[in-house]
Amino acid sequence: MQKVGLGLAVGCSALSALQSANASTNSISPLMGLSKEHLLARLQELQIEFSKYEHPVVLTVEAQAKYVGHLGGGLSKNLFLKDKKNRFYVVSALADTKVDLKVLSQRLGLGKGGLRMAPEEALGEILQVPLGCVTPFALVNDSARDVSLLLDQGFKTQEHCFFHPLSNDMSISLNARDLDKFLKSIGRDPSYVDLEANPAVGKDQPPDLAALVPSGSISLPDQPEKQSSSQVPKDGSLVSVDNRSKTVSAKVVKPSVVGNNTKATPAKNVHPASSFADVGQFVEEILHKTSELLLSEIKEETIRQHGEPLGTVVSEKFQKNLSSDLKNLAMIFKNTAYTEGFHAGTHHQPRRL
Repeated sequence: MQKVGLGLAVGCSALSALQSANASTNSISPLMGLSKEHLLARLQELQIEFSKYEHPVVLTVEAQAKYVGHLGGGLSKNLFLKDKKNRFYVVSALADTKVDLKVLSQRLGLGKGGLRMAPEEALGEILQVPLGCVTPFALVNDSARDVSLLLDQGFKTQEHCFFHPLSNDMSISLNARDLDKFLKSIGRDPSYVDLEANPAVGKDQPPDLAALVPSGSISLPDQPEKQSSSQVPKDGSLVSVDNRSKTVSAKVVKPSVVGNNTKATPAKNVHPASSFADVGQFVEEILHKTSELLLSEIKEETIRQHGEPLGTVVSEKFQKNLSSDLKNLAMIFKNTAYTEGFHAGTHHQPRRL
């Protein structure tokens, strides 16, 4: 049975437009790595059973829960971290698992302040996924071969868990055994950790997770100085989702798992990556299209009532008054898409499924 999801919100369009224009839905891009379709095909080749749920682009665990939270199983939050020696980590945990980065840093033998959010450019250079799409599946890309993966041992208690398949306009559910099967197929030995534990670390008690520290560092190309992604902007609540929103069903497809190389159906109503990544240009495009729509909706009787210049006047005021606000909103999406999902899962504490 298939269920139809909601249409795409403006915020979702903003994130899609800010993603790299070089990402292709039908091929492997040198900048964005393996595509969603190729990943799903690989899971089928491995005879891994999974269900896929198409939905609008989501930025937070709470937003994802609107579409798949009612299906049972565990939602995941995923964090991309780095240490002072440019070694990178993906921490994947159940949405309601409390992860203290200071404690985790000590358990890895890095000291209390040894971990921080990885810079934005590392998403594209190392994980090769867009903003908001951190997932254990990103380790399939060769550029992520030196990234350490820490999995929440709570995944093993769930009948199935939800992850983004390299794109946050879809969620797939599978059990921990099949996740392990995929990771082993790419040469990874899954490491499950009690992420809420806080064991003592000292002279006679060495860090219990030290073996999970990557052996090599990763150098990124020189980038202009940016605001640290380890801090969530104060107005990040603009992209939060109301917990009281009523449940919405996503479009679900149960694929065959034996000898089926059919590509996944792209999510409906989700715009492809734009040909530009500049926030200002993106907002101008929104305003242009909105103005055209606004003008087309003005009826003849309204013009006769208010005068011929009505459409032009309203359009100009619309662009003038909303341009600044929309630019700020788009920039907030750009800066917080990556951190907000983990932030929401940690601080808003979604109900356990």
